[in-house]
Amino acid sequence: MRAAVNAALDAAAVAPPSHDAFAFHRSLPGYAPTPVHDLDSLAMELGVAAVAVKDESDRLGLPAFKILGASWAVERALREAQAVHTLAAASAGNHGRAVARAAALRGLACHVFLPARSLAVRREAIAAEGAEVVVVDGTYEDAVELAARAAREDGTALIADVGDGGSAEWVIDGYATLFAEAAEQAAYDLIVVPVGVGSLAAAAARHGARVGARVVGVEPDTAACLTASLAHGAPTRVATPGTTMAGLDCAEVSAAAWPSLHRGIAGTVTVSDEEAAAAMRDLAAHGLAIGESGAAPLAGLRALQRDEDCRALREHLGVSGRTRVLLIASEGRTATRDSGHR
Repeated sequence: MRAAVNAALDAAAVAPPSHDAFAFHRSLPGYAPTPVHDLDSLAMELGVAAVAVKDESDRLGLPAFKILGASWAVERALREAQAVHTLAAASAGNHGRAVARAAALRGLACHVFLPARSLAVRREAIAAEGAEVVVVDGTYEDAVELAARAAREDGTALIADVGDGGSAEWVIDGYATLFAEAAEQAAYDLIVVPVGVGSLAAAAARHGARVGARVVGVEPDTAACLTASLAHGAPTRVATPGTTMAGLDCAEVSAAAWPSLHRGIAGTVTVSDEEAAAAMRDLAAHGLAIGESGAAPLAGLRALQRDEDCRALREHLGVSGRTRVLLIASEGRTATRDSGHR
């Protein structure tokens, strides 16, 4: 399915975004809002009033937005249990590095569980933050299970961006900072956001419901777990044969994110690896070094505007020459072609 309209959309039923993390993030050393870039030529090409890109390629010294969720979840975990001395997390790259950085800032030990197909450059980046890297002979979902098991040890807290409640909910709250910034930087009617396990998209849905902006999620065509879940009306696991959009290579949405996704996402668009790569090149031509996962929203917007299979969603959204679009470019490039969110 190329695009899907969410028949269950009900903005009034979406939980409000948390504002607690914004004040916390502003107190961190080196904090500054990430920039928003206006891409007027793309807006003209795609037939909309404006295209703005929220550029998360440098967030508190890391090449992705993930530190927002990780740092706030660690803060909340320490408030809940001051005896915590170790953090555990599962990741394919950026989330693990963010948790490792947050642990180092708080003087905590950290164990990050990575699936076997994670790239060496990502393992090295996490280890360089001072964390112990545990390579799991299995998938990302297997790494999630082992991280949760490790967190049962006394003094160990799980910092997960997927799951039901706890740190997974705190991570969504942490991502609200990104959208609080965006509201001060640009005007928009439509937010296009990469999905993955759905935590960032859930934060977008909560923000969109508050400010009256529609939200579209973008997924790889080989890992469209939110599209499948919306079609079935419940979280639905899908096969994930692989994608260059490594951080969006997710088999199922987070339980903590699902209620906001179910009621707050207007629809989804799926894109191919080739389309993501083309969007990367387009962004690079505008001076933006964004990886495949972060470029997926631009690929999704192109499909939304040009593909006949997206007509129903396009008409449902009422996209026109007056529409102002905000793309969430969720991370920068790494030393390889991989650009994982998780």
